[in-house]
Amino acid sequence: MKKLILLFQKYKEVIMYLIFGVLTTLVNIITYYFCTRLFDLNEYGSNVVAWIISVLFAFVTNKLFVFEDKDKNWRAILKQSLSFFAFRLVSLGIDMGSMYGMISILKWNDLIAKVIANIIVIILNYVFSKIFVFTKKERR
Repeated sequence: MKKLILLFQKYKEVIMYLIFGVLTTLVNIITYYFCTRLFDLNEYGSNVVAWIISVLFAFVTNKLFVFEDKDKNWRAILKQSLSFFAFRLVSLGIDMGSMYGMISILKWNDLIAKVIANIIVIILNYVFSKIFVFTKKERR
């Protein structure tokens, strides 16, 4: 048990990112599903709505639980949130491009394409957040 605790402490950030990454992905996919199936939006409009909701969820969970950023200064939070959303716009472009390629070109099922695109985006978003958004003050 002690080994598990030590492993968790050593890899806590990555483990928490994976947990909240999965939850963010679920928020994204469920929102996408509701938008396409219940509200009859097209795949691309639904993807944008799902992106907005999941990015808001991800910012809060990444700040509080993954990177444990305790900075409550409104300027710091504004800077982080703008940076977070800017990098998420980059990943949205990758998400939309891969969705287009898988749905419109390869003719894959849209939900399968959504899951694959999310895997790519999760990895990129961790790198962006770790390096550019929630940096430790010592590294700034």
